[in-house]
Amino acid sequence: MKFKTLSAVLVALAATSAFAETPTVVKDDFVSTRSRAEVQAELFAYQKAGVNPWSRSYNPLAGFRSATSRDQVIAEYIASRDEVAATHGEDSGSAYFAQAHRNGAATTLAGTPVSAQ
Repeated sequence: MKFKTLSAVLVALAATSAFAETPTVVKDDFVSTRSRAEVQAELFAYQKAGVNPWSRSYNPLAGFRSATSRDQVIAEYIASRDEVAATHGEDSGSAYFAQAHRNGAATTLAGTPVSAQ
């Protein structure tokens, strides 16, 4: 009995042999547009400034200062609140845009042919 089991296992192993493949050869024909000195100078400038744009913690907006005041932003939001609610509704604004087109408002949307304007 053990012989039959052993022979069945050996036959199964022989039937499922692995095939080795050649490794993928990556042929990179990369040609840099900048010299090594230029890249090193840029790296040195980032290190001197204490900024690493390839870091996970890099925040490009850390030093951003808006030219618009908070009151101006709130006023713009309130002025466009109805339009925003209509365009972000369940129908994605299709009823709003259809009504605006009927009222003579010229709206050009993505995909609108030039002759349809």
